Amino acid sequence: MASRILQHLLDAHYPAFAQTHPLPDHVREAVHALRSCRTAALGGHVQACPEGHIERVWYNSGRHRFCPQCTHLQIAQWLERQRARLLACDHYHVIFTLPSELNALWLANVREVATGLFPAAWATLSELLSDPKYLGATPGILAALHTWGQTLVLHPHLHCLVTGGGLTADTWKAVRNGYLLPARVVMPVFRGKLLAAMPHALDAGQLTLPVGVTGAQLQMLLHRLGRTKWHVQIMQRYAQGQGVATYLARYLRGGPLKPSRIVAGEEQTVTFRYADNQDLDAQGRGARKLLSLSAADFLQRWFLHVPPPGFAVVRSYGLYAPGKRATLAQCRQALGQAPLVSPPALDWQTYCAQQGSLHPECCPVCGQRLRRTATVPPERNTRRPVPLPQPGAPSDRFPTLREAA
Repeated sequence: MASRILQHLLDAHYPAFAQTHPLPDHVREAVHALRSCRTAALGGHVQACPEGHIERVWYNSGRHRFCPQCTHLQIAQWLERQRARLLACDHYHVIFTLPSELNALWLANVREVATGLFPAAWATLSELLSDPKYLGATPGILAALHTWGQTLVLHPHLHCLVTGGGLTADTWKAVRNGYLLPARVVMPVFRGKLLAAMPHALDAGQLTLPVGVTGAQLQMLLHRLGRTKWHVQIMQRYAQGQGVATYLARYLRGGPLKPSRIVAGEEQTVTFRYADNQDLDAQGRGARKLLSLSAADFLQRWFLHVPPPGFAVVRSYGLYAPGKRATLAQCRQALGQAPLVSPPALDWQTYCAQQGSLHPECCPVCGQRLRRTATVPPERNTRRPVPLPQPGAPSDRFPTLREAA
């Protein structure tokens, strides 16, 4: 089963990897949850057909947000809620990328740097779009953090879904000429806001210096980055935001690599598909290629992207902010939309029916509902333990690039 291939890779290679690589506590806990998911370790229940056609065991899910087996329903639920909230206007896709020179700082301060990345992007867009020169109104923004590239290398960046218009004091104002903002203007504003926050956080003791880097060296790096070009991409106009919202939802849960992309997991090598965005085809899409990594290198890359516990990787601002329901209702009225009605909660049976699947609780032979006949208790005495960190290993941060190498 494709969704279990990552679980098999972890079972085969993680115990040895954990003995030689320092990992944050939340990464070890995530691995434990993924290895246990839908196995006897978590227990479950037995279902049987009343006519005796089939009997099967359903093991419980770990429900970890990084588990590719526990993502589909939660993603569908999130997407339904966001689609209901989207305004009936043009939307733009804006991408803010953190320079690779800051990767070591990121690894030492994932939560802190990511927390600064979101408001820097929002402050940049809201400041420029509130300027009458560009729009002169408050937009709505949905921002999602991604930390990976196609080959799983560290590549922190924000995907932002931005309304092609905004609310002035009393009316809706659309973006003129289908043009949101010039990237050459957005880039220095974003760069300035993010870099300005880092020295203050460092002085306040909110940032941990990467191993081997002094405060003076970090200050010099930040100063040098203030004179370089940062990557900000503003995609073409979309007539509605459904497509971008679907793209954001795809990576909301389940990790950076869908199991279907893994084509081989031999003894010490993992091979997976990726799109080479430096080698575009006639349609402007990245050429599909294969990459083979040692099992240790594959795990090293994959673990870099496990989010800290409780950290929100998707956030809403402006018109889409959770506290702006009245303002959002005003915009919907101005755009001729009906008042927002929250969609009913999507259950897993309905989700399976939407996918065209047979009802999961019905016998495939006679169609009768399966009956729960027994409970399978968790194997509490045989659950795989979470390996402890080595003495002196950090428990709350990723290894630095030097340690990872």
